[in-house]
Amino acid sequence: MSRQRALSLIESFNYAIEGIVHVLRTHRNMRIHFAAAIAVLVAAIWTGVTRFELIALMIAIAFVLVAEMINSAVEQAVDIATTAFDPLAKLAKDIAAGAVLIAAITAAAVGYLVFSRRLGEPTASAIDRLRNAPVTVTLAALVLVTMIVIATKAWTGRGTPLRGGLPSGHAAIAFAGWMAVTYIVAADDRFAVSSVMFLMALLVAQTRVEAGFHSTLEVAYGGLLGALVTLAVFQLFF
Repeated sequence: MSRQRALSLIESFNYAIEGIVHVLRTHRNMRIHFAAAIAVLVAAIWTGVTRFELIALMIAIAFVLVAEMINSAVEQAVDIATTAFDPLAKLAKDIAAGAVLIAAITAAAVGYLVFSRRLGEPTASAIDRLRNAPVTVTLAALVLVTMIVIATKAWTGRGTPLRGGLPSGHAAIAFAGWMAVTYIVAADDRFAVSSVMFLMALLVAQTRVEAGFHSTLEVAYGGLLGALVTLAVFQLFF
């Protein structure tokens, strides 16, 4: 792949994440759905869901967020297309809102099916299950870090999703990965593997500063965010 095509692909991802950030900044319902998604992921970690249950929850979350974004896009397109009341315009908005409602009801049903069996189980049993599920905890922690990074970028309104802004998403994910590996790897190899992962995370952070995408403060904040969120998840549930 040529450098120009690689840059074009990066820009495509950047524009897509900018769309997510814009909806978070301007639409209250999207912020509610996003907060609910983070809460569900935390609950999934706490109750020790299985890998397939986590997959179901993540699909349900994505279903709701995608539906809300499509609804927002339809509303803005209709507002641009017409300046006066039009029954068809209203119908288009109502149909898009109905799609969000179906997605939300489906997600609520999935959440109920996943969590209802665990509501009466002791917390200790959930933690015991988590000790045997490091991959599930790691995946949930990385998704949680990513969502917090996007929400923070939407709140600060600085830079673009993949270039600049507070915090650095690349640094957050890199240091989250370092922390997760430090917990997962066997005790005999922990120091060596953790040291290598830490150096790799530092290299990721350094490249973001050298490329001019982030300041040192933005990279440091991103790395600290990723490491602390992942540390909190593993300290509590692993």
